[in-house]
Amino acid sequence: MANKKGKRREFGSVRQLPSGRWQVRYRDPETGQLRPAEKTYTTKTDAQVALTHIESDVARGQWSDPDAGAVNFAEYATAWLRDRKFADRTRERNESVMRLHILPTLGAGTVADVTTARVRSWRGKLLAAGVGEPSVVKAYQLLRALMNTAVDDELIRRNPCRIKGADRYDVPERPVLTVAEVFAVADSIAPRYRLLVLLAAFTTLRFGELAALRRRDIDLEELTVTVRRAQAELQDGRLFDKAPKSAAGVRSVSFPAELLDAVTHHLEHFAAPGREGHVFIGPQGGQLRRSNFRDDWVKARKAAGVTAGLHFHDLRHTGNTLASTAGASTRELMTRMGHSSSRAALIYQHMTSDRDRAIADRLGAMIRGDGRASSDLSSEIPGRR
Repeated sequence: MANKKGKRREFGSVRQLPSGRWQVRYRDPETGQLRPAEKTYTTKTDAQVALTHIESDVARGQWSDPDAGAVNFAEYATAWLRDRKFADRTRERNESVMRLHILPTLGAGTVADVTTARVRSWRGKLLAAGVGEPSVVKAYQLLRALMNTAVDDELIRRNPCRIKGADRYDVPERPVLTVAEVFAVADSIAPRYRLLVLLAAFTTLRFGELAALRRRDIDLEELTVTVRRAQAELQDGRLFDKAPKSAAGVRSVSFPAELLDAVTHHLEHFAAPGREGHVFIGPQGGQLRRSNFRDDWVKARKAAGVTAGLHFHDLRHTGNTLASTAGASTRELMTRMGHSSSRAALIYQHMTSDRDRAIADRLGAMIRGDGRASSDLSSEIPGRR
């Protein structure tokens, strides 16, 4: 509050500097030393209001040292990345995002220099420079996580990454193949990869999960494929197997009996020997790599006459859509997909006109089976007479 006439203010003081501006001074709650506020003010009233706010923050225990954020951003970000527990591939990707998209703009200043206005400007410049929206979203998410830690470390009071909608983007609708188109692609690709295409579509396994499969993971009697690991590839070309992202990722997925002959044929002619032999290998017997597989995929896609924008991962999207159309529940989709959250599974539960027509037809069958006309049923609906 403002000083009463003739009385000295109990918390801090304001004074006019030779420049004519007004300065706020107060006792540091932690050290007891007299310190000036971060900035000066045009009028005495503005300075008194600022001092009142500081006094209020101290009284509520919400005051933070303005100098705490005077830590070099690049050094803090580097240490933050080093201390995080990331999987190798995730660490490599995050370090790349930090190096390419965050440090060039924000690295020279301090942590406290990263304001909401600067974040908004930084994000806008990335988009204007032609950086893809998914990359910008990833960079924003990484920066937000970093600044959350800065808040926990009491370097700043609140996270400056508060731009609505900046942490997500609208994913364009991916193509969905028909069953006939799936087999057209499978029949157009090199024989050693035919089963890879079919399992991707009808078990919805990811490329990395398929590449990591061993012979012992396939049960020809139960008609299942068990996912225990996923293959990952670093930028330097190193391949390694990693555990799934969550416990739900370890799962057994049934495949249609109609694929049994294809599975048996593949194991006899193309898989590596032994229980631990990889199910899918390259022509020279080495591990399957995305880069080596891509040319075969593009050729098969063209030969089959499907959309040129089809990615291998769209086979998973196709399989999930087909499973949903076949009547799979959200929980069943989650199990097949290896997700612990229903968010992704719900994408495939959206209503379609064909599905809606099927529901209406089934309702009609119920009505016919009961032997009553729909007009008779309307009287039982509340509010209908």
